[in-house]
Amino acid sequence: MICGPTASGKTALSIELAKKINGEIVSCDSMQIYKEMDIGTAKPTKEEMQGIKHYMIDIISPDERYSVADYKKDAKNAIREIIAKGKVPIVVGGTGLYVDSLIYEIDYPEIEFDENYREELEKRVQKEGLNVLYEEAKKIDKEAIKKISPNDKKRILRILEIYHATGKNKTEQEKESRKNEVEFDYKVFALNMEREKLYERINKRVDIMIEQGLIEEVERIYKKYKKFPTAMQGLRI
Repeated sequence: MICGPTASGKTALSIELAKKINGEIVSCDSMQIYKEMDIGTAKPTKEEMQGIKHYMIDIISPDERYSVADYKKDAKNAIREIIAKGKVPIVVGGTGLYVDSLIYEIDYPEIEFDENYREELEKRVQKEGLNVLYEEAKKIDKEAIKKISPNDKKRILRILEIYHATGKNKTEQEKESRKNEVEFDYKVFALNMEREKLYERINKRVDIMIEQGLIEEVERIYKKYKKFPTAMQGLRI
C-alpha cells in the first residue's frame, strides 16, 4: 500500500513499481471511483497507466451512493483477483477512511443517510456557526475530533451523523472492528516531502486542472445529474 498527501507522487511511483514487480493497482481514492469526474480527481490517464491495469476507478455514476463498506468489499475482491493471477496488488491512495478499512479490517456500519437530519445540520451551520457544531462533535467523540480542523465541515457533520444514526461514536466503532483478523499482509509505505514543496506542487496541479477544463467538467456534471449523495464531497457543491 502506497499512501500520502495530494500531489506527493503516489500515482507515478505506483506505476513504476507495478512494472518492476508484476503488479496491478487498486485505487484507494474516494472520488476516483466516480465516472466523468476525471480532471478534479486527478485520475491517471490511459497514457499515464502505461498498460498497468487499475481497479476501483470509474465504477459508479456521480448520482449513486457509495459507502466505505462498499469500497472495502469491492477492493478486497479486486485484491483477490490480482493475487489469483499470480500478480502483486498495489493499493494506492490518500483516502484515510478507505485505507483504515483495509489495513485494520475495520467494518464501518452501513449508516442509512438521513437527509432531513443533514438539512437540519446545514441550517444550524448557517444560523449558529460551524464552531457550535464542532464543540458538540468534541463532546461526542474526543478522539476523532483531535484529527479534525474546526473548519472541516464535512467531517464534523459526519461525527454528528454517525452518532445520530447509531448511538455510538466513530472511535467506539473502530475499536470494536479492529478486533477482526486482517485478511491480507499489507506492507504500508507513506510518501512525504517538505510542506513548502508539497504546497507548490498542489498549487501547480490546480492551475493545470483549471487549464484542462475543471470548471467546465463540474458544470457539465452538475447539469447532467439531479443528485450527488456522496460525489458532492469532491464536487464541493
